[in-house]
Amino acid sequence: MSASTKYIFVTGGVSSSLGKGIIAASLAKLLQSQGYKTTIQKLDPYINVDPGTLNPYEHGECYVTDDGAETDLDLGHYERFLNVPTSQANNVTTGRIYQSVIEKERKGEFLGKTVQVIPHITDEIKNRIQILGNSGDYDIVITEIGGTVGDIESLPYIESVRQLQWDLGEQNTLVIHLTLVPYLSAAGELKTKPTQHSVKTLMESGVQADILVCRTEHELSDGIKTKLARFCNVEKESVIQSIDASTIYDVPNLMLDEGLDKVVLKKLGLQSHECNLEGWNAFLTKHKNPTAEVTIGLIGKYVELQDSYKSILEAFIHAGASNEVKVKVEPIHSEYLTASNVVDKLKGLDGVLVAPGFGERGIEGKIKAVQYVRENNIPFLGICLGMQMAVIEYARNVLNLEGANSTEMEEGTPHPVIDLMESQKTIVDKGGTMRLGAWACNLLPDSIVSEVYGEAVIMERHRHRYEFNNSYIEAIEAAGMVATGVNPETNLVEIIELPNHDWFVGVQYHPEYKSTVANPHPLFVAFVGAVKKHHQQKKSASMA
Repeated sequence: MSASTKYIFVTGGVSSSLGKGIIAASLAKLLQSQGYKTTIQKLDPYINVDPGTLNPYEHGECYVTDDGAETDLDLGHYERFLNVPTSQANNVTTGRIYQSVIEKERKGEFLGKTVQVIPHITDEIKNRIQILGNSGDYDIVITEIGGTVGDIESLPYIESVRQLQWDLGEQNTLVIHLTLVPYLSAAGELKTKPTQHSVKTLMESGVQADILVCRTEHELSDGIKTKLARFCNVEKESVIQSIDASTIYDVPNLMLDEGLDKVVLKKLGLQSHECNLEGWNAFLTKHKNPTAEVTIGLIGKYVELQDSYKSILEAFIHAGASNEVKVKVEPIHSEYLTASNVVDKLKGLDGVLVAPGFGERGIEGKIKAVQYVRENNIPFLGICLGMQMAVIEYARNVLNLEGANSTEMEEGTPHPVIDLMESQKTIVDKGGTMRLGAWACNLLPDSIVSEVYGEAVIMERHRHRYEFNNSYIEAIEAAGMVATGVNPETNLVEIIELPNHDWFVGVQYHPEYKSTVANPHPLFVAFVGAVKKHHQQKKSASMA
């Protein structure tokens, strides 16, 4: 292994949403499988300090790390592919860069100099890029630059890459440009001109792409690869085809077939080894050859945008493979779920997950969904707000506490079974102030969760302000709902269960954030297992 850390930069051209995060994660997987210690970071050009205050419609899911960073959803892909936790250092935003530089200026650290984009902003970016490399933990750091080449907001990042290439030397840096080769059906051919223009725009900023990864719907011919190599100043072996795949988990194998890892290692002066993808491919085999199909309703208010619940959807894929079933997720908008249509919407489902979220929109629909699955013995998993809805539903319909609610939805509720955490009551700012990151949870022996985890104490990631109100715990437990997980420091209820139900669990934390290909989350695996069993029982009953 080389003594110095190598840096790979992934830029995007022509169009957004080409999958830079998946390409970065797939390359990292191939390098990791050859014994190289690899990590990935994301540079986001937006001026928000982090995505924590962004509406999911704007930016998809906000992903949370163990150390409490609210980050871009691509970090979820990095963890799912590499099975290595990310941290605050893996996600950098323009907002964070400028905030840091301005704070230094206010402290007088620039000794009265005029603060400028070059060198002050670019130096800050370069420092952030190198934090992971300087830690000594990694052989290779892959840095994904958000946005598209030519965007005004991306310019300081591209300039920082140019400077770093000069500072670190050619042998220690490499630029991969992910681009689009569109197919024009009217002409019946693939077009290389958009890629040529994109590479030219990158070159105008002083950065030459070393490798082109070309997203395409059709195979790239030898002639097209030769043309792209000639016009874009790259070797022909450095023109890599990335054809549309049936699943993102196919991409590492596709990149292996294209030789992306070999080209990268050769350019960085590192040795190629045989890739060990045995575990990865065992997962893929199970994923692609299910023995049954189950349908799980995902009840939420952002269901029309899949990226809003990205980690949940991926956790279902991992858990489905573990149970050798295909999990068909039925998105159900909670805002349009009512007492009159809840039976029609949910009766065909094998299980229900009530999703996390904030605010009062769609709340009553979630409560109706919980009531239906509780009364009809359908497997249920509630996450964060979903767990809170289960508590509210139980308080209203079993304890007969009329008007029971969360103070988030109704400040003057007569029965605040869910209330603002004590530590949150003096907080005014919204960004980065929730209960975030990994917290401990003690599990009650002989509960569903203690059996699922096989441990007495677990660590799970959180992102919330409101909590189960312990003033009601005695009454709720007396009625049959049990608190089976409690935080040892704060005594906050983390998990609720219904022992007299086939499978009914609500958790205040976000288990989906920790599910990976190599380690599917045990709670999702157990939930899908219960759903599979319920499906088989229904099938047997209908045939009897």
